[in-house]
Amino acid sequence: MRAGLAALAAALQLELAAALPSEALAERATAWLADLEGALGADHPSTLISRNNLAHAYQSAGDLGRAIPLHERTLADRERVLGADHPTTRTVRDNLRRVAARAAPRPRSAGDGAK
Repeated sequence: MRAGLAALAAALQLELAAALPSEALAERATAWLADLEGALGADHPSTLISRNNLAHAYQSAGDLGRAIPLHERTLADRERVLGADHPTTRTVRDNLRRVAARAAPRPRSAGDGAK
């Protein structure tokens, strides 16, 4: 029971930290995610959902350097646990594809000031 409450508290703290991105909160969110993984395991659905939500928070804040590795790890775990064709795995794959596209350098056109 205590482990369940501790895991719930860690999940709630992670969700709060993800909602308010800043450097200090990012560090705390990373620690809370590690606590959640320790309490529930890396493959637990709540852990995977929390990791994905944290990746989205970083993505929304423009911190693609933190978002992409979290999306990649979540995708690898979802593929291993659920299989490559599971609907949730496909959604995570699409999330990663979108954030990677945002991070990719865009070619400059003649009209944007490139010489």
